[in-house]
Amino acid sequence: MANINLVNLTKSYDNTEVLHHIEGSIADGEFIVIVGPSGCGKSTLLRMIAGLETVTSGEVFIGDKMVNDVEPAHRDIAMVFQNYALYPHMSVEQNMAYGLKIRGLPKDEIAKRVREAAEILEITEYLSRKPRQLSGGQRQRVAMGRAIVRDPQVFLFDEPLSNLDAKLRVQMRLEIRKLQKRLGVTSIYVTHDQVEAMTLGDRLMVLNAGYVEQFGTPVELYQCPETVFVAGFIGSPSMNFLSVTVADGVLTLENGATVAFSNGHSGTALLGVRPESLIANPDGAVRLKVEMVEQLGANTLVHGHLEGTGTEMVASLPGIETVESGTVLRFDAPQEALHLFDAATQKRLET
Repeated sequence: MANINLVNLTKSYDNTEVLHHIEGSIADGEFIVIVGPSGCGKSTLLRMIAGLETVTSGEVFIGDKMVNDVEPAHRDIAMVFQNYALYPHMSVEQNMAYGLKIRGLPKDEIAKRVREAAEILEITEYLSRKPRQLSGGQRQRVAMGRAIVRDPQVFLFDEPLSNLDAKLRVQMRLEIRKLQKRLGVTSIYVTHDQVEAMTLGDRLMVLNAGYVEQFGTPVELYQCPETVFVAGFIGSPSMNFLSVTVADGVLTLENGATVAFSNGHSGTALLGVRPESLIANPDGAVRLKVEMVEQLGANTLVHGHLEGTGTEMVASLPGIETVESGTVLRFDAPQEALHLFDAATQKRLET
């Protein structure tokens, strides 16, 4: 097992810098998720840790060793890819054993490791099958088994569940988390799916356009996002953002409604409030004009606009509610659920 340290990492292609001064320390046995939208640099960063991409500047440490110039095969890592990368002409057993065979391990040791990994992943009955005879979820297990048998210091996962259907993704992410806890291997997992990130990671590194926006626990990112980007990216449905003017402990919304808010800031700002934090109240100050309703069973999402403005809003009502389009619903916005951001810098204002 090993800790990982990323020190001022940058990555450039020609004269274009795509990753900017990435810093982060990952403890031995920790499960870290790198999350962000497509094109933000997640997979590039993972490939730099793996040695599949060169480091333009900065340092990557695995354990106490700086590995910038160490070949991927000698970094003692195992990687699980999006497409599984299984050899179609080999059986499951041969796929799992191949890397160990190349390393020259004794046959008895290879057989032992493959058998143990197959039992952990519950794929023993598939060892003689070819990949084409397996479902997507079964292939995913084989790819993980191939990583497990290597007994590496670090697991790297590059969007391994993106080819699976929604139900199987939920099942497999739980299995990956249980497996990582059982093995205790330091793991880095890349995904664009914030729900997947929230459920898997001990901590999340949120990337945006090659910059680290925030690095913290799922609860920290949800309850105290440091930027507008993190606030809007973490949480489903996304946080509502309303332009406000702050003066004398009062927030004034675009439509003139006011909300009490104790804060030393004054001037214009951006108010963030999550859909699930809005509390229905006939006398509430926040008025939402309904345009569309999504009934999800456990809750009902009401989509619309802040009345009298073009600002889109979503509110989450508990249970099943029938609401007509054009209705105006009123909500309270409790102070403890409000987030205030600087309108210019998009960074959090202390509350």
